[in-house]
Amino acid sequence: MDSQGPFPWRQFMHPRFWPTWLGLGILRLLCLLPYPQQLKAGRSLGRLARRLLKRRAHIAATNIRLCFPKLTPAQQEQLLQDHFEAIGMGLFEAALSWWGDDETVRGLVQIEGLEHLEAARREGQGVVLVTGHFTTLELAGHMLSLHNHMGAMYRPMKNRLMDRLVLRARRRRLSPVFRRDDIRTMARHLRKGEPIFYAYDQNYGLGHALFIPFFNMPAATITATSRFASMGKARVILYFPRRLADGSYRIQVTPPLENFPSGNDEQDTRLLNRMLEQAVLEAPEQYFWIHRRFKTRPEGLDPVY
Repeated sequence: MDSQGPFPWRQFMHPRFWPTWLGLGILRLLCLLPYPQQLKAGRSLGRLARRLLKRRAHIAATNIRLCFPKLTPAQQEQLLQDHFEAIGMGLFEAALSWWGDDETVRGLVQIEGLEHLEAARREGQGVVLVTGHFTTLELAGHMLSLHNHMGAMYRPMKNRLMDRLVLRARRRRLSPVFRRDDIRTMARHLRKGEPIFYAYDQNYGLGHALFIPFFNMPAATITATSRFASMGKARVILYFPRRLADGSYRIQVTPPLENFPSGNDEQDTRLLNRMLEQAVLEAPEQYFWIHRRFKTRPEGLDPVY
């Protein structure tokens, strides 16, 4: 039992949850391997996922073709393969975040720019800590939370069992954890001088979004970062995680953005997209290409998927 109370096992004994329990059990056993071997298993799992998840492979291949048109077909194919291997490793990275001990997690990462978060805390200033959807996202959040008290937004999962387990794991290290539509909680947290995690770069249609170029493609991009910063009287700091070749991690934390929000949502969001693009280019296989980033299209343009 923890501070959240006992887990409601009886709610999840129905046979429809058995495949999830089986998958989690196998993952938990594999997590007993040395971490380099876990990542190796993740790469193999990712290659298998590419063959099985043909729809997602098509989406990722389309995104790579649209965003990197100058790559040869062979280079695009290699990036697609590397991406699915990164997704497989991301599953083990998430498991390390859920079940690993803090000292192990701390020992795997070098954080550059942590002083910017520490300065905001000393000054009692809230921070909207912005990033993109990288395959290392779950683990990177854990790594940063070891150095600063953090809150986070979340989007409920369709699988109720996974949603309950992941939310429970996050609440052990993040507070508060609140739904992405709970803007009041977010604003109160920021005004108390606390940071929150926020990844802005998925397609939720044109509600509170504008078409902003992302790798020269019009992408429906949420402009809420500016509104959150204004409501919470907070600074905006970006961070970008990267898995290195030796299996360790580096997180780059930027200085607070100047004149942000500027009063021009389009200008602000263009800046965020440019900075995200630069981070993606450092390790493009680690960005979340299986998301339908260009699902919403400007009027008159054909669907791309």
